[in-house]
Amino acid sequence: MPNELHSATNFEDIVREHQSLVFRTLLRLTGSHDRLEDLAQEVFLRLYRGLAHFQGDAKLSTYLYRILVNVAQDEWKRRRKDRTYRFIPTVDPDEDEPAYVETLPSHEPNAEQHYQREEILEAVDQALLQLSEPERAVLVLYHQEECSYEHIALTLNLPLGTVRTHLHRGRQKLGSLVKKQITSQTNRPLAWAERTA
Repeated sequence: MPNELHSATNFEDIVREHQSLVFRTLLRLTGSHDRLEDLAQEVFLRLYRGLAHFQGDAKLSTYLYRILVNVAQDEWKRRRKDRTYRFIPTVDPDEDEPAYVETLPSHEPNAEQHYQREEILEAVDQALLQLSEPERAVLVLYHQEECSYEHIALTLNLPLGTVRTHLHRGRQKLGSLVKKQITSQTNRPLAWAERTA
């Protein structure tokens, strides 16, 4: 099986099948588009090198998640060392576009709802970066990648109870940080935040 996986054609298939997962997970774990392609390339390079030793005793996705977390941890260490990472505020690409009045009824979210959703997503992304590395990794793998507790424990080489603890504490911290950030930006409590408090 390892030899079959390691052939160039099969590896290209693996890259095609997993590239969106790799980019998405790296973006969530690192919180930045900077160096995202370089990091993804590093993930696939490590995967390619490791496939020769991959015994198939775990799922390929578990092996890939482990590499993703390791690459993200290396990036976190590099950033701490360089201390050059800053949050880059999102810029509305349609800012210079003229506004149009919608004349037909629509079931789509209106502009204010879109703005509120983007505001919350940005607050979540920034709050994720304030969590500890293990909490962030567990939250991303559980909520975004929908991995089971067992899969996360195997991927991160952590006891199952520790995964549950990181998930519980991470959720609490994340909720508190997001609520605090949104409330301070808008000077009003959020209805959803009040319901979950």
